[in-house]
Formats: sequence, C-alpha cells, structure tokens
Amino acid sequence: MSTSHGHHHDHDHDHDHDHGHPHAHPHSPPAPDDDDHYDRYEVLLQTAIRELLDEKGIITAEELHRQIDYQDSLTPAIGGKIVAKAWVDPEFKKKLLAEPLKTINASFELDITTPLDLVVLENTPKVHNVVVCTLCSCYPRMLLGIPPAWYKSIDYRSRVVVEPRKVLAEFGTHLPDDVEVRVSDSTADLRFLVLPNRPAGTEAMSEAELAELVTRDSMIGTSLPLSPKKT
Repeated sequence: MSTSHGHHHDHDHDHDHDHGHPHAHPHSPPAPDDDDHYDRYEVLLQTAIRELLDEKGIITAEELHRQIDYQDSLTPAIGGKIVAKAWVDPEFKKKLLAEPLKTINASFELDITTPLDLVVLENTPKVHNVVVCTLCSCYPRMLLGIPPAWYKSIDYRSRVVVEPRKVLAEFGTHLPDDVEVRVSDSTADLRFLVLPNRPAGTEAMSEAELAELVTRDSMIGTSLPLSPKKT
C-alpha cells in the first residue's frame, strides 16, 4: 500500500517502531499520562467547539443533536452486511476493493457522503490486517458506529504497532507463525475496513446468516469472525 494511504506496517514478528503521524495538529495537547486525562481533554474540546459553532450561527444545538442521534444509530451491522456480501459475491468484492464507498452506496442504497477516503483491507490465508489510529481515534463510524473504548486507549494505540501479535493474543486471536500481520494506521482523511476471511464450514449459509458471524472487532482486525454454530 502506498504511503498516501496512511502508515502501513508489515509484521513478520514484533519489533520496536518509531512512528510519525500525518494528522498531528500544531496545537495538539501534550501526550496524556493516562486515558482518563485524554478523555477529559476530549470532552472539554468538544464542548468548546460545540459552543463556538452555536455562537457563530454555523450550526444550531438542535441540528447538532440530530447529527449526534444519527451517529449513535450507526452500528457494526452495516459493515457486517458488506462483508457477508463480499464473501458470496465475487463481482461485488472486486468493486468493493477498487471503489469502496461508491460500491457500498450503490449496492445497499445508502447515501454516505463524506470527504474521507475508505480503503478495504482484504485478509488472506497468509495476511492478517489490523487497524489503528496511533494519534487519536480515527475510525470508520459510517460503517461500524461508535468506536469501542479500547480502540481509543493509549495502550492499544501505542502497543499494536510495536507488538501486534501479543496484542492480538490478548484478544484471543492466535495466528500461525506463517501469517503476516499488517498494521494500518488511519489518518484524518482516511479510514480502513478489514475484510476478514470467511469462516470454514459456512458454504451452505445464506448471506444474512453470514452477516451474523461478522463482528465489529473482526472488521478492525483484532478478532476473527464467529464460527458457525454446530447443529
């Protein structure tokens, strides 16, 4: 993947890593000592921006609350349907990898309008992708909803680029030694969605049933899809 698509790290093993970030801001706060510090700063910053936008007449409090309600309504089920369709429809998968947002909007009758770019990272039997945002919490909310707290934590953001296999193991994800782990770092303009491998034993399952196996964490790359229930 080119560097224009954010930082991309290939890991055959864990190693130390010096890491820059393309969306560092000149007035970013100093690195916090703990996650609570970061969360408090984030809340204060959001409040200040919201009050400023309201004061300047750029957006009213009512409009802002409607947008918040919309964001809260988004869930990983949207991403799960996309992954399931890619598993059963090779032509859709080809288009999804080439033009993700255009393909998603056309296939699911959605109207995701955003200046952000989206890249779909396809797992293979020999490559496993993991997504992180090392500086803040950039995340494909339009497809997965609100990011989990651990995704925003300093612990995850700092460690997954240095010791990805160890972090994955803490999620219960143990990969064979011959599987390459690639860590992709989101930017202010770019989001990633992992297309996980289809679980074995799902050949007779419908697209809707397959979507139920796709978890939020499997689309981040920290976990694998669920296995089908044995009958």
